Amino acid sequence: MKETIYKLIHFGYRQALCCIFPAAIFITLALSKQLSIPWLPRYDFILIVCLLIQVFMISFKLESLDELKVISLFHIIGLCLELYKVKMGSWAYPEFAYAKFSGVPLYSGFMYAGVASYICQAWKRFDLRFVSWPKNKLSYPLITLIYLNFFTHHYLPDFRWIITLFLFIVFFRSSVTFKVNTIGIGKVNVYRMPILLSFALIGFFIWIAENISTFFGAWQYPNQKHGWHMVHLSKISSWFLLVIISIVIVANLKKIKYPDQFS
Repeated sequence: MKETIYKLIHFGYRQALCCIFPAAIFITLALSKQLSIPWLPRYDFILIVCLLIQVFMISFKLESLDELKVISLFHIIGLCLELYKVKMGSWAYPEFAYAKFSGVPLYSGFMYAGVASYICQAWKRFDLRFVSWPKNKLSYPLITLIYLNFFTHHYLPDFRWIITLFLFIVFFRSSVTFKVNTIGIGKVNVYRMPILLSFALIGFFIWIAENISTFFGAWQYPNQKHGWHMVHLSKISSWFLLVIISIVIVANLKKIKYPDQFS
């Protein structure tokens, strides 16, 4: 029992370190909701804080330059999706900001970058290893279809469930191993989890984070215009698919430099 508690403490501590970037964004959202700077719009303040967080992470070597490149890529991917979704009326950013383009504040890309930051941090802090990882010729076309479907479903049928079926076929045999130390004993425990379960768990927790974010006014769905309401459960499937895009890109980039982490 004592050893299990030590494991949970260490696991929680490592998870907290992985969440430095996302947690800092949530704290900023909460504080900026309660405090206001007369000459600085809220969205611009959040953008400045996000940039400072990124500088802090690099300066104190919590992130490497290679990880910064990956995080920047996700910022761009997320911002492109935001521009399109806001134009289509899927959600909105009602507050004024100087750093705002086509109705989208530039800080919004950091919400996606925060997911990439978590994945990069978890990779090294838990020494992630992948078993039966699919080949690029299977994974890249799938994540391309996922990303395109977020755009095309406004005009064409939503193919997310068909894509999800193919995802289960491709990733069914895949799993991830991670290490957890036992504090005070020095024992290293290796655990294994089906990769699809990890996708689903991360997607679920991002959905919870999304509810917190919308509560603090990070963005606004149409049904939240006159008051906050819980984000619909169907959004979990969207985050599930976005998580797959994130992890596949990070994993395949890591595979180039660290092929021994894949089997």
